[in-house]
Amino acid sequence: MSDSESDTDTDGESAAGTDHDLLVLGGGTGNIVASAAADEGVDVGLVERGRLGGTCLNRGCNPSKKLIHHADVLETVRSAGAFDIDAEVSDVAFGDIVAGVTETVTEAAERKTQRAREHDHVTLYRAEGRFVGERTVEVDGEEGSHRVAADRVVLAGGSRPVVPDSIDGTDEVAFLTSTEALRLTDLPDELTIVGGGYIAAEMAHFFGTMGADVTIVGHGDVLLDREDRDVAERVTDAYRERHDLRLGYEATALAEDGDETVVTAEADDGEAIEVAGDEVLLAVGRRPNSDSWGVEAGGIDTDDDGFVETDEYLRTSADGVWAIGDIAGNYMLKHAGDREAAYAVENAVRGEREAVEYPGMAHAVFGSPQVASLGRTESEVDGDYEVGSFEYADTALGSVMDIAADAGYAKVIVGADDEILGFHVVGPQASTLVHEVSTAVAAGASATRVAETIHVHPALSQVVQGAFRDVRDVAPSGI
Repeated sequence: MSDSESDTDTDGESAAGTDHDLLVLGGGTGNIVASAAADEGVDVGLVERGRLGGTCLNRGCNPSKKLIHHADVLETVRSAGAFDIDAEVSDVAFGDIVAGVTETVTEAAERKTQRAREHDHVTLYRAEGRFVGERTVEVDGEEGSHRVAADRVVLAGGSRPVVPDSIDGTDEVAFLTSTEALRLTDLPDELTIVGGGYIAAEMAHFFGTMGADVTIVGHGDVLLDREDRDVAERVTDAYRERHDLRLGYEATALAEDGDETVVTAEADDGEAIEVAGDEVLLAVGRRPNSDSWGVEAGGIDTDDDGFVETDEYLRTSADGVWAIGDIAGNYMLKHAGDREAAYAVENAVRGEREAVEYPGMAHAVFGSPQVASLGRTESEVDGDYEVGSFEYADTALGSVMDIAADAGYAKVIVGADDEILGFHVVGPQASTLVHEVSTAVAAGASATRVAETIHVHPALSQVVQGAFRDVRDVAPSGI
């Protein structure tokens, strides 16, 4: 096979030699499948219109968390006075920070692309792709359009930011989505964020810490309203100290007013507000790219929200087609997509029948404070259960690290049979602390086992143990 984009016939149909054993659609998580298959000698066609690495590497997890780490460092320096350290920030080179992160992720994406081009068993199509039949995709790139078919297809087509039809003016007024926001080279003086979820929380932390005045317009009465209520309330209180929160309002229109963009929003009772800013970021969720790939033409069923429907083996309704990642909608998390990629290699590449499992699946929000969670929230639990909680301030290290007043907190929900039903933590290093519980759940450990496990003193992990001790009434000595 060619190690670059394939040639096309003049009639636009498939050129000789362009059909493959496996066709992978999407170069983000899909690239994991394509690389593994190619390494096993499978003839792979990989279709990706942009840089390899997908949303996570190019315009999602990687650049956002790299930028947020800069904000974390800046926040730490500015809060040094709380630790009796005299420090100040004389300058923040915002443009250089963004440029450096952009360069880093771009180089990583190009390295992936180069490896794909050089692989003897991969043909890379840098093009748009749409289904035109069973396991057949029309690719439309710089060299024209042609069709590519395969015996097996793995659809890893990803997702994109939602731009709601309910907001008037989006076709007339300039605005940002997370894609553009992560590459802004000039820091806005005033940024309006529409949305109250994890993207809104993370971007408010980054831009606000960098020096922008941030206003958040969210429809819920708290930020992160899909998290456990106790956690969401603590996050909202912490954010209210630093940002202008306009909660309980649904954005209805965007309009230009000189150099500013005005967001109009309404409450359920009809009360309307207007918020003006230099930039507006729409952060109201993401939607699957199933429409962009024209999955209906491939005989692939979707649910009412556009997610491709899959069974426990990640098979779609179309014979010989599997789906993974955001487009399948099992969990819209990169680590979930990576998990599914491993199963796709087993099932689509090696011909096995392995049912996908997500043991101890957790997620995190990299705002300030951080949030991490796994399992069910208290409002989602049915039947008998108990709750244990613990404050950061009640541990030796946590009392020093938790500078966001009353934010640091861990909560565990335990069933009648000692099963860990849910765990939620808000505060410093939450994204790391959750993994102890994730591992315990994956291993089938009980809440009592976590409570009785010896924890290093005075490590921050004692916050986790404290919540489990509380619910199981285990003495501090562990006996």
